[in-house]
Formats: sequence, C-alpha cells, structure tokens
Amino acid sequence: MTSIFGGLATDSYDRHYSDSDLVRRIWAYVQPYKVRLATVVISLILLSLISAAFPVLIAQGVDHIAAGGGQTVLISLIAIIMTIGVVVWVLNYIRFRGFNTLIGDVVLEMRSNAFEAAVFHDLAFYDEHNSGKIISRVTSDTHEFGQTMRLVGDILNQMAVVLVLLFVLFRIEWRLACLQLILSPLLFYLVKGWRKIARKVTRQGARAMANVNSAIQEAITGISVAKNFRQEGAIYGEFSAINAESYRINFRRGLVLSTVFPVLHGLVGIGVALMLYAGGRAAGIGLISAGAWYLFVSTVDRFWFPIMQLAAFWSQFQGGLAAAERVFALIDAEPMVFQTADAGSNLMPGDITFEKVDFHYNKNEQVLNDFNLQILAGQSVALVGHTGAGKSSLVKLLARFYEFQSGTIYIGGRDVRTFDLQEYRRQIGIVSQSPFLFSGSLADNIRYACPGATDIDILEVAHSIGDGEWLHALPEGIQTDVGERGSRLSLGQRQLVALNRVLLQDPVLFLLDEATASVDPFTESQIQEALDLIVKNRTSILIAHRLSTVRSADLIIVMRQGEIIERGNHMELMKSSGHYADLYDTYFRHQSLEYIESIGKG
Repeated sequence: MTSIFGGLATDSYDRHYSDSDLVRRIWAYVQPYKVRLATVVISLILLSLISAAFPVLIAQGVDHIAAGGGQTVLISLIAIIMTIGVVVWVLNYIRFRGFNTLIGDVVLEMRSNAFEAAVFHDLAFYDEHNSGKIISRVTSDTHEFGQTMRLVGDILNQMAVVLVLLFVLFRIEWRLACLQLILSPLLFYLVKGWRKIARKVTRQGARAMANVNSAIQEAITGISVAKNFRQEGAIYGEFSAINAESYRINFRRGLVLSTVFPVLHGLVGIGVALMLYAGGRAAGIGLISAGAWYLFVSTVDRFWFPIMQLAAFWSQFQGGLAAAERVFALIDAEPMVFQTADAGSNLMPGDITFEKVDFHYNKNEQVLNDFNLQILAGQSVALVGHTGAGKSSLVKLLARFYEFQSGTIYIGGRDVRTFDLQEYRRQIGIVSQSPFLFSGSLADNIRYACPGATDIDILEVAHSIGDGEWLHALPEGIQTDVGERGSRLSLGQRQLVALNRVLLQDPVLFLLDEATASVDPFTESQIQEALDLIVKNRTSILIAHRLSTVRSADLIIVMRQGEIIERGNHMELMKSSGHYADLYDTYFRHQSLEYIESIGKG
C-alpha cells in the first residue's frame, strides 16, 4: 500500500477534519439558502413518491388486465403514465434549477473565502508554500467540491425511492421484502470499509494535480528566462515527469476505487437470482399475485441500484470532502504575523526604534540577533552591505510582512504590533527591487494605491518628475498598456511607475529596495529626482545600490551578518577607511563622476 500512497508530501498547514466537522462547515455555507433548499427537498420528495408509485401502478394494471380488464384499463394506464411523465419533468426542472443554483452560490462563496485567505496570508506563507498549489486549492478543489455536491441530490432522490418502495413491499409480502434486504448489511459494510481508503487516495490525487498546476504556473511565469538559456526542453522534461507522476497516482486512485464495483455487481446478481426464484415460487403457489411478483422483480434494480450508487457516490463524496478539507485548511491556516492589539490606525511621523530584535526565517537561519537601531523622524537612511547582511529583512519587518521572534519595534513610541495591520500598510510606501506592474494602463498602475485618483492627479504627479519627459517615450502616455507584469516597459520605466505610485500615495514611511540593474543616465537622473521628492520631509529607509542614493541619504548604515558595523554620512565613512570604503571601491566607485572622467582621460 505504501507504493500507492507514498511520495506526495502534505503542506505544513494541512489539517484533517472529521466528516462531521466538514459537513457542519459545509452546512454553514448552505444555511443562508434555506428557502431554496426547502423547495429542492419538497420537489425531491414528490419525485421519490412518484418514482416509487410508478411500478406499483404498473403492477396493479397487470393484475387488472390479468383478471380480464379490457382496453379501457390499458388506455387509462397509458394516460396516467403520460401525465406522470409531464409532472416528473416539471419537478425535475424545479429540482435541478434550484439545486444547481444553490451549489453555484455555495461554491462561489467558498472560492471567494479561499481567495481572500490566500490574499491576506503573509509573505512568509508564500515563501514556504508554492503558489501553484495554492491556486489549485482555490480553483480545482472548489470545482471538485461543487461537482460532488451535485451528486448529493441524485443519491438522496434514489435513497428516498428505496425507503418508499420498502414500505410498499412490506405491505405486500414481508418475507420477500426481507429477502430484498438480506444483502444490505454486507453492502453497507463494504461501503463503510471503503471510506478511509477512498479519502486517502483522493487526497493523493488532489496533491498530484496541485503539483501539475504548480509546474505549469512556474514554467509560464519563467518562460522568458527559459528561452534566454534555451531551456524549453528542460522545463518540458520536468513537467512531463510531474505529469507522469500525476497520471500514475490518479490511475492507481481510479483502480483502487473501481475495485468495489465488481464485488457489488456480484452480490447484486446473487440477490436478483434469489428474488426471481423465491418470487416465482411464491406466485406459483398463489402466495402473491402475478402483478406483485412483477413488482418485486422490477424493483430489484430500483432497490439495489441506489445501494451500488451509494458506493460510487461514497468514493466521489470522499473526494469532495477531501477537496473541501484542502480548501478549509487554506482558509484556516494560522497567520505568521500577529497584532497584539489594535490601538488605532493613524501612523504618525515619529522615530523608528529597533530594540533587541531577534529574527530568523527558520531556526537554522538567524538573521538579526539582539539588533538595535534608531532612525529619527523625517530622516532618510541608506542601508548598505553585502548580500545576506540583513538589509531586506529590516524592510520586511517594518512592512510587517514577517514576524520577529523577540524584542520590539517602535514607531513614534508605539509598538508596531499595536497598529491595525491593513491601515498601517496603507500608510507605508514600498518599492521593491523588481517593481511588479499589473496588466492594464500605466495610469491604472499608478493609481493602484489610490483608486479614487483621477487622470489629472496622475498627470500632475508624473509631471513632477522632469516635467514629465519620461512619458514622451511611451506611445500613449499614461494610457499606455504596460503588458503582463510590465513587460512592455524597461526596468527603469517600471521603477518610475512604482515611484510615481508612491508619490500619489503620499505615505508616512517610505521603504525602498533599489534595483541593482544599470539604467541610462537620463532615466537614472529621473529616478533620483523622484526619490528626492519622496524622501523630502518623510522618514525613509533605502536599500541602496546607486551611489547617488547613498550620497543623498542623511545617514548611512553599514551592515554585515545582521549587525551594524558602521554608521555616518558618506564623507565620514570614507574618511574612516572601514568596510564602507571597501564597499565603495567595489560597488560604487565606478558610478562616480571622478571615475568616469578618469576613464575618459585614459
């Protein structure tokens, strides 16, 4: 069994819910639609009564005809059958329309909740968990749950028919009715034994499909890099391997689930044979009428088919529960960033203080240890240091994307954990090293943080940088379509859009992780002009890769392995000939005017 179920790891936030917990949770989604559900249930009950009454009606007709009834009886029977057919059609329409609308609303709400949970999870959550698998839970699992729920109405309808038929059959001949039931305990025992294995294989199938979605998402996202290095064949090979694994697992899933049907068919065949023999003997000795025997024989399929369907449904139902379980696990995943209080939402300008802060991404990767730093209100601070020094971690902690393990961060004398998280982030302007732009116009991307801003507001902000000259290179100005992830713009243009977004936002605190890629001197001067506008009279923390950014900062913090080893302005640090001077010679000197002039003279 290990060969069937091994090989697919669960996500750390996965949890197992009991069937009763899942049903209770699902009922909470259904409860707002009680009236619609009641309409469906009433139509289902009527359909069950009609379906059960139909063979009884035929049986009585057979008895009347056998007793010498004429053509009148036959015509009346045909008319009743046609009327029943019309009524059944109307009731089925009501049932299917109501039930499908109900399921659609439930799946819509569940998918919305899952997407909301995914959106509001912390960045640390996405560091640990693959986004493709998360997408699979929001889309594939909610869809599978909806498909499963559609089967509920069918199986309930069939089971209701069975109950009505049992009542009628016991009224006619209780011994033959008991014979109908003789195999029920064995069938239900098989179905019950199949429950755990069905849940397990469906979980494995869902995880395999999530891996496929993840591979597709990563391949499409990184297709430009793959083409640059001519690795299309490699990513196709990786996908083929994952897809083949999904095929093997889901094939085994189908194989395991389908083995129950031959057993059930065999048992049902034995039941049919017993019923034919016993019913024929009873009719032969006059214990029951020919019509009653017909009724028992014709109801064998009607009686046992729902039992067999229950086995099939149970496997699919377990698949639906497993899908719901995965969706609820995403919704219920514990946040990694905690707010200890909510003392208000206004983030007022004030000093920023890191006091004995410890932070690690995992237990084996300590980033900050007993870290202390004070940044004055309105001060611009440049963070410099080699990769892994802890610069980006400081910015992420201030943005509350990650939770520090001990110590305190204060802003204006208040613990950063006492702010309302969403309102706090609205008052922080962040520009990442690789600015992300959404598909749409440049204007839409600039107004992203301020949805109410007009095109006039955006033009005013855009023209505050170099009188808007940077817009001249764009074919349609602020209405230019930036493409997927901003692919139609250069890196420098994407940075300018991101900086304009922050200018329009007018935040209290500005955090910048400056891009390392080189841009042309004209674009760089515009970027620096935008930065100067943003940092003016605003507390700013800048992870600097450009000499112009470093020199313009009020304070330069030099970091190494999570510690501050030097601080001061550019001239002070250069005079001390320490680590900053080494960094300057390595990373910044080639950007200086003196270096460029010396190259020109050479």
